[in-house]
Amino acid sequence: MNKNIDGKVVEDFGKEWSSFDQSAVPAAELEAQFRRYFALFPFDQLPENAQGFDLGCGSGRWARLVAPRVGSLYCVDPSPAALAVARKNLAGSGNCRFFLSGIDDMPLEDNSMDFGYSLGVLHHVPNTQAGIQTCVSKLRPGAPFLLYLYYAFDNRPAWFKVLWKVSDMLRRILSRSPYPLKYLASQLIALLVYLPLARLARLLERAGMKVDHIPLSAYRDKSLYTLRTDALDRFGTRLEQRFSKKQIKVMMLRAGLENIRFSDQEPYWCAVGYKALL
Repeated sequence: MNKNIDGKVVEDFGKEWSSFDQSAVPAAELEAQFRRYFALFPFDQLPENAQGFDLGCGSGRWARLVAPRVGSLYCVDPSPAALAVARKNLAGSGNCRFFLSGIDDMPLEDNSMDFGYSLGVLHHVPNTQAGIQTCVSKLRPGAPFLLYLYYAFDNRPAWFKVLWKVSDMLRRILSRSPYPLKYLASQLIALLVYLPLARLARLLERAGMKVDHIPLSAYRDKSLYTLRTDALDRFGTRLEQRFSKKQIKVMMLRAGLENIRFSDQEPYWCAVGYKALL
């Protein structure tokens, strides 16, 4: 029985990836995002023909770039709509297999995978700690696991956190609205908030200023398509948890990972750990 899952969240993500299948993201932008998320991932240390999993593969945007680097990739997602998008996007990748599954019933044997990753997923399940532990249970001893969880703004000033709290109140309202309403609202937010702030940050950076603390500065070089996607992701998802760097490290250690390292660049926080040998 699936316990560590929220059915409405799964349904919403299916609609999101159906609306934004990532086909319009410029290749250079996708590659740049991939390099940021996977900056710590040890592709060069994987065994030949390594097999691993993408937990919560969504549209398959990361799998498109991981698949050519490995032997086999198991794409796991609980949303039929999302998995249909992933199948389409990965039609040219002959080494991908697709599983319609929640985290509780991942159809992978314990201690069988050479690597795994879950990016932007496990903060959307009721029990993030249990989700990490399930992922780690599928890995062989010594295998790497790449994790990205929303951060708790632990490296941001107080005023930044206040702005986020205001936006989060809006998210809590919109995320429980009918899909057409939250879709429309998110697109307006993308055009009227995300785009102006992102482009302002880009202009200031080109003028030689530091822009790290400008809200949404991480989007300064991203396309409008990505801004629209992420606005829907942010304001359309009803279950969202955030963790500090310390909390994430503790959860990874409790799950049986060691040699944990965090990326020092956005997005925060990306971390890699290795399943303990003993």
